[in-house]
Amino acid sequence: MALNDISNINFSEILTASFALFAVIDILGSIPVLISFKNKMGHISAWRATIVSGLLILLFFALGERFLKILGLDISSFAIAGSIVLFILGLEMVLGIEFFKGDPNAKAGSVVPIAFPIIAGSGTLTTVMSIKSLYHHYNILIAILINLIIIFIALRSLNWIEKMLGQSGILVIRKFFGVILIAIAVKMFRTNIAL
Repeated sequence: MALNDISNINFSEILTASFALFAVIDILGSIPVLISFKNKMGHISAWRATIVSGLLILLFFALGERFLKILGLDISSFAIAGSIVLFILGLEMVLGIEFFKGDPNAKAGSVVPIAFPIIAGSGTLTTVMSIKSLYHHYNILIAILINLIIIFIALRSLNWIEKMLGQSGILVIRKFFGVILIAIAVKMFRTNIAL
């Protein structure tokens, strides 16, 4: 893959990868939790949380494959495992059942638990690794950048977003992206099970 070849930039791939990451990161669904942290801490540094989570995502995007090789795994196997995790996350969003329990005693701060694990958690890192088997790297990097911009704006606008959407609006959006996430997980599973 030539680094200077931008002909592989594909709007459809960017859109799908962006939706996948947006659904997994679930920044809108995390707004009540984030507002709770903001009330406890008094302030959330949107810049710090966005930069740290972005660095974690990019680090896993760049070095995740090498890490898997050390463990003796290939991307297809990781993608299939990732698709199962994404499917469960999607079910959690749609059905409102909590499969993955968070740590209620996590130390408050813009880095922990906001940047990690709320934003750049295991689901996000799994998704980044998994979609590498489906889409061109340029498209994934653009999708990551789009999501980091959305994360920054959301963190800066927590109170305004909560007032605008209300609890029912947040619930509807969460369920909508849960269905999209399930569909992406099924596609990812079918693509990689054939390899």
